[in-house]
Amino acid sequence: MTLIQLEYLIAIDTHRNYAYAAKHLFVTQPTLSMQVKKIEDDLGVMIFDRSRKPVLTTDIGREIIHQARIAVTEVYKIKELVTDQIGAFHGELRLGIIPTLSPYILPLLLPSFMKKYPDIELQVDELQSEQLINKIKYDLVDVGLLVTPIHEASLTETPLFYERFMLYLSAGHKNLSKAKIDYKDIDINEVWLLKEGNCFRNQVINICNQADHSHKPRLKFESGSLETIKRIIDVRDGSTVMPQLATLNFTLEEQKRLRDFPMPQPVREISLVTKRSKLKSRLIKLLQSEILAHLPKEVMDNNPENIISWTQ
Repeated sequence: MTLIQLEYLIAIDTHRNYAYAAKHLFVTQPTLSMQVKKIEDDLGVMIFDRSRKPVLTTDIGREIIHQARIAVTEVYKIKELVTDQIGAFHGELRLGIIPTLSPYILPLLLPSFMKKYPDIELQVDELQSEQLINKIKYDLVDVGLLVTPIHEASLTETPLFYERFMLYLSAGHKNLSKAKIDYKDIDINEVWLLKEGNCFRNQVINICNQADHSHKPRLKFESGSLETIKRIIDVRDGSTVMPQLATLNFTLEEQKRLRDFPMPQPVREISLVTKRSKLKSRLIKLLQSEILAHLPKEVMDNNPENIISWTQ
């Protein structure tokens, strides 16, 4: 059994579809089907249940593909040993990042990283947390930048920094008269939220879990973009919770409408997440160094002791 054949099995298991797997591998679907049939004939077992949509692995197929992933990973580690020995910084690095981080981290990171390492091809994919975690598990992303902890035994988390939450109020909001906000001051019914599927939404709801539920809003709107929510608040009543990085470029007028939460302030832990049997560790370390080198001092100064468990 060849390395290429193992990669064929892994691709089908990952994509659950022969056509998508063939496209990913840059081969024709008939070629892929023929190679898989050859592997199954050689082993004398069925690896995939083709009668199911999407394609599923058989019981023995799952065990075979598990070993295939281990074998392919170990082979690529050999190639990395050679790259590390010659001190070369080249290759592809696939970074996944959540939407509530990407607009604020990428502009800080990309110009310097791309200039400093011209032979590294950085592929960035913006994904919600659950999608990103799955892509890391299936080797479709080399490293993820997201909120932790995520409690996945197969993944390694490397904490980078801690980002405070702040409350952003509409002009004329009743809470603008207060220098700091207490949780009992927040009416969850007038807090604008990200839509379902964003981990940030759950963190905001947890922060506001002591909120007043005395009335219902006349307009219910949920967005996938913090910037959209902010702009709506600028022309309507209400409030939202913003991560600290999102507020650093606010105008003076916008900064006047930000309020801190009481101590200990709620923060979120941001980490680089990889598989335990991670590849491209040298490139990932370069990425880590660049992120830390370009984080604003206000963020780097946040104390991890201020983490409150219900923000996760």
